[in-house]
Amino acid sequence: MSKAEFIPKLAEAGRITKKQADEIFSAFVGMISTSLQNGERVALPGLGVFSVVGRKARTGRNPRTGAEIKIPARKAVKFSASSVLSTGLNGPKKAPQKAAAKKGSAKPAKKK
Repeated sequence: MSKAEFIPKLAEAGRITKKQADEIFSAFVGMISTSLQNGERVALPGLGVFSVVGRKARTGRNPRTGAEIKIPARKAVKFSASSVLSTGLNGPKKAPQKAAAKKGSAKPAKKK
C-alpha cells in the first residue's frame, strides 16, 4: 500500500479530513525517523520494533566485473515483527511432531 492509498483509508477510519490524515502520517513517520537517527529503539505494540544495527566494513564483489570492492561500515534499520503480527500472517505455531519410532530399531535390553 502506498502513501496515496493509505491517507484516504486513515482519514476514513479516523473520521478526519485527508489533509489532517496526511499531517498525522507525516508527523508519525518524522518521529520514528528522528528516534532512529538518535539511535533509539521504536516499539509499536501489535506491529513490531524498529531498531538501528551496525554493519561492519567488508569486502564485496562487483557482479559485473568480478573486481573486489570495499564496502564501508554503516548503520541500517532493522524491523522485527511482533508475535501478534506474525501469528496473524502465518497462523499459530504448531508443536513439532515427534518422529514415529521404527519397529525393531530399539536396542534390546541387556540381560544380567
